[in-house]
Amino acid sequence: MAVQDGSYERLRAAGCADEVAYVQACLRLFFAPRANITDGRVDVPAPTVSAAPIGAAPITAASISAAPISAANIADIARLNKVAVFLLKALKRATAGAAPAQLSEWLDGYRRRTMSMNAACIGDSMAIDRALRDRQVDFVFLKGPLQQHLLYGDHFMKPSGDVDILVSSARFGQAREALRAIGYEVAGKSRSVWWVRFLGEQHMVCEDGARASTVDLHHRLQQPGSPSPRDIDGFLRRKREVEVAGAVMPVISAADTLLLSSISVAKAFFNREPCAGYVCDVRASATRLNEAEQQRVLDHAAGQGLTDTLLLGLRAADVLLGGDGTLLSDRATRILARIDNADLFHMVMAPWLASLRWPQRRHVLWELCGREPVRYLAEAGWAASADLSRRIFERPATVEPARSEMIKIVGGAANHASER
Repeated sequence: MAVQDGSYERLRAAGCADEVAYVQACLRLFFAPRANITDGRVDVPAPTVSAAPIGAAPITAASISAAPISAANIADIARLNKVAVFLLKALKRATAGAAPAQLSEWLDGYRRRTMSMNAACIGDSMAIDRALRDRQVDFVFLKGPLQQHLLYGDHFMKPSGDVDILVSSARFGQAREALRAIGYEVAGKSRSVWWVRFLGEQHMVCEDGARASTVDLHHRLQQPGSPSPRDIDGFLRRKREVEVAGAVMPVISAADTLLLSSISVAKAFFNREPCAGYVCDVRASATRLNEAEQQRVLDHAAGQGLTDTLLLGLRAADVLLGGDGTLLSDRATRILARIDNADLFHMVMAPWLASLRWPQRRHVLWELCGREPVRYLAEAGWAASADLSRRIFERPATVEPARSEMIKIVGGAANHASER
């Protein structure tokens, strides 16, 4: 089920075509440092950005045709896609006046809050690392500040409100007990069969009075309804180590980082959530590979049964950020070919648009299963079982952003959202 932020309806009413193009232009500038935000390579004219404060009254449908680009809407689009820090860095390379003072101030504030959140996340990760090593539980960190540093040379590109770790299904209970020993407890909502069996994860929370620390403990890497990796334990076998503040901690391999980013794109696509941040991770991962390494990644994805999931992430990156003419880009053109580039772009960055004609989820699953009937039936059956379990064990609830992840909204843009 898609988690719809309160900004969706306002952005849908406003349209925001120019603001979406502006964010895309900034992302292309981030990945092509010599490009100019206003030149032809980023396909957007020099913008006239509204100087109205972020949080001012939103633009209405009646006034959108005559309104300049709204800084508040740019902020919301960047926040929902988790790319605000990318915009901040891109705009520092842009010509003077590319962003109004209010947008720059908001981006600076977002960056400071991201640094605070991720610094706490790194501290939590170090404590978790010690606890699991003491119990001799094999594990690996997923996503988060450690991955961001490997991809971008910066621990603070996207806010991380929790720590994601992967263990084998056989060691899941031991990992949970190790975390309990340092103060974490399973969140009530994630105790059900649906969470543990079908989602393959549990949320664990440690309250110390000042703040809550959250761990997402995984033994699976994809939600039902999307193809899952065939060999989860392989992510543990292929792990690499990074050093942070004198501690050596395990993270997934470069090839698995690209696969996991593509899995996240597919998950967001099924849930109809904005995912430009994950698409940026796909591009950052792919651009580090030479042609021989790209072929090895394709072979690796095939072995995991994720070739078409990988191709979806790669095609989304080409549509959002421009094709790079590589082996991976050439292969990606065939996936979901019935969706044109313009629609796919908006499905990635602006899925709230009422004009989008989304493909049926079963058609997407068919393509991501490589149009293999046996694989499709297995994945569809697993999804049906998961849905039945959810109906039995999960009570409907209104999903709202956690208070710790949100800054007060004053008539317009919310200020933060953490990486999931």
